Amino acid sequence: MGSSGRLMGHFTRPASTQAFGSNVKVDYDGEIAIVRIDQKDSKVNTLCTGIVEDLSAAFKSVESDVNIKGAVLISSKPNDFIAGADINEFTKCETAEQMQKISSDGQAMMNELANGKPKVAAINGSALGGGLEVALACHYRVASSHPKTVMALPEVMLGVLPGAGGTQRLPKLTGLLNALPMLLTGSNVRPDKARKIKLVDEVVDPKALETVALQAVRELISKKLKPA
Repeated sequence: MGSSGRLMGHFTRPASTQAFGSNVKVDYDGEIAIVRIDQKDSKVNTLCTGIVEDLSAAFKSVESDVNIKGAVLISSKPNDFIAGADINEFTKCETAEQMQKISSDGQAMMNELANGKPKVAAINGSALGGGLEVALACHYRVASSHPKTVMALPEVMLGVLPGAGGTQRLPKLTGLLNALPMLLTGSNVRPDKARKIKLVDEVVDPKALETVALQAVRELISKKLKPA
């Protein structure tokens, strides 16, 4: 990707940070929203109810703001994108209806990601289970080359299959032969292999991750890039 002229002609909004709940903050770079996940009181981000609600609110705001044309989704944790669902929430469910609500809310949030304005996932660290499904729902994926960056759908090791679109979105991106080992064994995929099988679109130095993700979403907006 070239970078000349990328910043010219873009809407400039006042520098600001907007909080959505206690787990998500949004910064603005011109017409791009940078959605930062940072789960409160946790070393890693999980797809707990709080994260799902806060991300849903943030992306509803992105879609409704006419001055915002696209978004980057990135973690503020040093070695973690989203480390899957919060299993403790499942074990606390007492009825099938409670389980269904958790699942339905997660699926609705994924659909918000997949539809509407271009969104780029900037992956540094672990993107596991529902965390990888979040990245799959975005229109473009940039992964860092950090040694701790890993992608997997390990739900099968708990006796379940991905429940938020992973069984459909993963084969669409990678092809069935590349998707099956991930879906059936929960195998880990490192950045270089992820790029090879088209699970991610780019692999970059961790220090360049946010910059490249911003470039990508601008090129999606201008249609220089096409979503996978």
